[in-house]
Amino acid sequence: MVSPFLADLFESHRTHLLSVAYRLTGSVGDAEEAVQESWLRMAGVHQSEIDDLRAWLLTEVGRICLDHLRSAAVRRQTYVGQWLPEPIVSVDNSTRELDAVVRDRDCAMAAMVALDSLTAQQRVALVLHRGQYMSFDEIAAILEISASAAKELAVRVHHTPDVAADDVHDLAVRRFLAALATDDVAAVVATLHPEATFTADAGGKTETALNIVAGQEKIARLALFLWRAHQSEQGLEMRDATVNGQSGLIITDPNSPFGRPVRVLGFAVKDEKIWAAYDFANPAKLSGARLP
Repeated sequence: MVSPFLADLFESHRTHLLSVAYRLTGSVGDAEEAVQESWLRMAGVHQSEIDDLRAWLLTEVGRICLDHLRSAAVRRQTYVGQWLPEPIVSVDNSTRELDAVVRDRDCAMAAMVALDSLTAQQRVALVLHRGQYMSFDEIAAILEISASAAKELAVRVHHTPDVAADDVHDLAVRRFLAALATDDVAAVVATLHPEATFTADAGGKTETALNIVAGQEKIARLALFLWRAHQSEQGLEMRDATVNGQSGLIITDPNSPFGRPVRVLGFAVKDEKIWAAYDFANPAKLSGARLP
């Protein structure tokens, strides 16, 4: 039986735990499951056994997420095409718990994609160290390695582009979408960074690029092809949305229950141009797109 006092303390940590779990797993469902499992584990421990609730919960969430990461690694071996972290999407300035999670710039999509390239142990060590949440001794206990090994995992080079200011990001995305509307390849190319990439995660469930596309003209032609395809599909609606804290696009089908999203586009901006475009086209990985 969890005391009301301990339950209230847990609730005060919930959003923080969810943010950490999301960065650890890259999955909204797995993050929520990890937080819920930490609650159940806490319920089975006597209050006197917990000296520091925040540290105790982070340790449990870290262990649970490590298991999730290992399971995801198995699923990825047979996954069709590219694998992206699940986006967190909001519309109409909603104020859900998930929206609070992505106010942390470490949850920006480019940062999440970079985390996804790490091993399970590297990811746990880096996330828990980067936020100064835990000591290397505590991280080592989760990973069942030495503190020195945990430190080595955490301090390895991990570079992501700086997250553009919201107004700069918004302007770059608006220019890109406006260029698509002109149906002009050159206009789209002008909105793309020279190092731009386009990554699609469809899981083999819809038509898109299987491999990462690089090069301004290739990306422009692909983006225009997808834009025309969706424009021609009857009933689909394109709406502005916030994807991991910054502007993006959501495509919904009003004829499906609750206007279910069928596709989400997220972006990263560098030097005021689109540096990365992320095409989330697998409906099974859009659990973080919950429309009001």
